[in-house]
Amino acid sequence: MAETLRATCQCCVVGGGPAGMMAGFLLARAGADVIVLEKHADFLRDFRGDTIHPSTLRIMQELGLLDEFLRLPHQKAYRIGVSIGDRTYAFGDFSGLPKPCNFIALMPQWDFLNFIACEAQKLPNFRLMMRTAGDQLIWEGERVVGVMATSPEGPVEIRADLVVAADGRGSTLRAVAHLAPEDYGAPMDVFWFKMPRKESDPDQSFGRMAPGRMIVMIDRGDYWQCGWVIPKGGADAIRARGLEAFRAALVDALPYLGDRAGLLDGWDKINLLTVQVNRLAKWSLPGLLCIGDAAHAMSPVGGVGVNLAVQDAVATANLLGAKLAAGTLQDSDVAAVQARREFPAKATQRIQLAIQNRVVTSALDPSKPFEPPLALRALDAVPFLRQIPARVMGIGLRPEHVAPYIRERA
Repeated sequence: MAETLRATCQCCVVGGGPAGMMAGFLLARAGADVIVLEKHADFLRDFRGDTIHPSTLRIMQELGLLDEFLRLPHQKAYRIGVSIGDRTYAFGDFSGLPKPCNFIALMPQWDFLNFIACEAQKLPNFRLMMRTAGDQLIWEGERVVGVMATSPEGPVEIRADLVVAADGRGSTLRAVAHLAPEDYGAPMDVFWFKMPRKESDPDQSFGRMAPGRMIVMIDRGDYWQCGWVIPKGGADAIRARGLEAFRAALVDALPYLGDRAGLLDGWDKINLLTVQVNRLAKWSLPGLLCIGDAAHAMSPVGGVGVNLAVQDAVATANLLGAKLAAGTLQDSDVAAVQARREFPAKATQRIQLAIQNRVVTSALDPSKPFEPPLALRALDAVPFLRQIPARVMGIGLRPEHVAPYIRERA
């Protein structure tokens, strides 16, 4: 049996997604001694969101990293819309937001996470442990004092003043802490797959709707990342009809993919994303804080999940970083993160649920024609109004700014 490895730090972050990597980076930049655990060997995940919204771009700007960040391959979306029938309706215009962060950057999330990890590892008080899964909490009475993890070298015991659970919507630490989120339901799941992209393809970024069909298309340069929205729990029935029927439906909805649909020659190339919308009533316990999807799983509507997670991370660093570094952190300080971030998470979910229930449910009903909602027609008709959804999606309802002392510290 392998000997247990031991480590200590002021903060142990479990999960290397947007919330975890950004929180670890900013807490370390604030002066705290940080260890981040990521259970995989890399950041390559098909299900990870690829939209970097203006709020996150602004965080990169405040850290002095925006120019370098934007040297990574990406596409810029200044405006977004949805195609219904033969017409495209514009509903969001980001170009009016403050420059130079007035667009959505379409970038594979693994590039974003690799960038943050590389910047964080320049700091002597930051450690990233890949292939290391935090799977148990260490308790002293009713207080969390660390994490037990599994690594290729064997078990690891990490003692920490604070454990941050950023391990996603299926959070292991949340479960072992007996924190159960309230589920708000979702009428859909998503089949996620790739298709080669040609320069002659029409610009379909961000969506196409038809009776019984809703498709999201994300431009990744040389290929499309496609999200085929399906009724909740409907995956098995679609698979039972066979690949040929699925490819035929794809070509019927997007005829220009007809010469490539045959590349979907196995269900292993079509992954299922199970959509969840839920939220914890209580994000923290003594010594433990949940952020990102571990605290509030967002619907894919609007593609804002990554950016809510990053905002959680910024608030966590702003509120806790200096006190962690000084060894003066109190439980009330940790609870202040939820007090700061619960409103934007709750309000954003309410907007998503309204869109799910009124628009997505209607679009997925093949028995009746899908008519563009009045709000969509108004946004398309009055260009000025498109700045409203752009601000809500792009900036958020309570945007965070990196605290000055963290900006200045390198």
